[in-house]
Amino acid sequence: MWCLAMLWASFLLMGTHAQGSASFRRANAGSGRCQYTFTVNSPTEASCPSAGSSPEMEALKSRLGLLEALVTRLVGGEAMSESSQGSGSQSGLQDAHNQVMGENAQLKREKQRLERQVQDLQQRMEELRQEAERLRSRPCMQQPPPRVPQNDNSFRPGSGPALSHLVSRPGNTQGDKSSLRDPAWHYENPGYQELTAVVTEVSAPNLEGPTDISGCGDLVWVQEPDVHRKADGIAGKYGVWMQDPEAEEPYDPEMVWRIDAVGSEVRQLFGYENIDQLSRGFPTKVLLLPESMASTGATMYRGSLYYQRRLSRTLLRYDLLSESIAARRDLPHAGFHGQFPYSWGGYTDIDLATDENGLWAIYSTNKAKGAIVISQLDPQNLEVKGTWETQIRKTSVANAFMICGKLYTVASYTSPNTTINYMYDTATSQGKTISVPFKNRYRYNSMVDYNPAQRKLHAWDNFYMVSYNVRLGKQE
Repeated sequence: MWCLAMLWASFLLMGTHAQGSASFRRANAGSGRCQYTFTVNSPTEASCPSAGSSPEMEALKSRLGLLEALVTRLVGGEAMSESSQGSGSQSGLQDAHNQVMGENAQLKREKQRLERQVQDLQQRMEELRQEAERLRSRPCMQQPPPRVPQNDNSFRPGSGPALSHLVSRPGNTQGDKSSLRDPAWHYENPGYQELTAVVTEVSAPNLEGPTDISGCGDLVWVQEPDVHRKADGIAGKYGVWMQDPEAEEPYDPEMVWRIDAVGSEVRQLFGYENIDQLSRGFPTKVLLLPESMASTGATMYRGSLYYQRRLSRTLLRYDLLSESIAARRDLPHAGFHGQFPYSWGGYTDIDLATDENGLWAIYSTNKAKGAIVISQLDPQNLEVKGTWETQIRKTSVANAFMICGKLYTVASYTSPNTTINYMYDTATSQGKTISVPFKNRYRYNSMVDYNPAQRKLHAWDNFYMVSYNVRLGKQE
């Protein structure tokens, strides 16, 4: 009741303040409850609007609504902008990542493909080597010489680019020798030719014989190899090194000459004062040949370098004193560029050699049907003085050299324990099989030459420059 009285008093005060009348009514609401109703008249409005719905309140609500909408739009726009920028940046990073991953996968596939090709080539080379060894061990029917296209450049021997520090004058030994160390050449695809060897006997009469050679004997013994130097880089896989048995000024017989023979342009000729300087790698002379050389068939004699010009049967004499070509001549009918090489390949169609009797060329022709042909040459003008045809195929042997007017052939270039298996005497025009033990210590012997002044064989065995002492006597 106290509460009811307080409410009634409040409404009375409200009605008095509003200058209107107030009424109070009580009624039964049912369920034992009493309902009280108070009514107060408005002094300004004819009707009673709902609570909180005055024009001022409605206008305020409208303005608040507009403000809330504007704030929502601004906040939503910034969020969308940030979201759009973040999405664009993330999309760019994802695209770059996908591109890098794709390129990486492509490189991996290319690497695997190249590795498979290398394995296939290595396997093929090993099969060819085994086939060559098998065919050497049995006689074969006479076959026509292999035909090689003249424009076949898939494999070629040679050396690399010219030296920028070329030493050009004879006898120049001044300056810092450390700057003249042999460079480690690098080459793209430094391939070399491999062939299958066959063995046959081809009989042919002697065309012309040399003068009598006195004071010489047959090769009866070859010593274990002495190692002098290992070549630097892939360019030294095979090559030629030599000493002039009849050296002329300004050089002496101790001078060592070397040519690395891997690549497409064999033109660098290195000179060393002696064997010790060769071993240390300090050349005192570096010459650039005016025309590139083919393979490992070069030799030194009487102050000149003799070699075969690349992709031709032309022989050149390069004079060391004038540093120029002093003579040139085509070797009649000689095969070249892989037509009649030794069994290891390397375009060794023409092999020049020296012995006690002078300068020689070892090669073959179509007329000889691949059998080794020997020609004695004039060292001044390269004119052919005499020619002999042997009874052994050139592609069936690993290498050959001359001693005292006699041709000797090496059976294998890879077998560590092989033999010198054939001898042909130009004085008697007779050939025969022999068996003198010979060692390929490093199992890839690409050059064997004889030095008559030292009674030694020089050889290039799988990057290594080696020499062999020999003994001459009487074959049993």
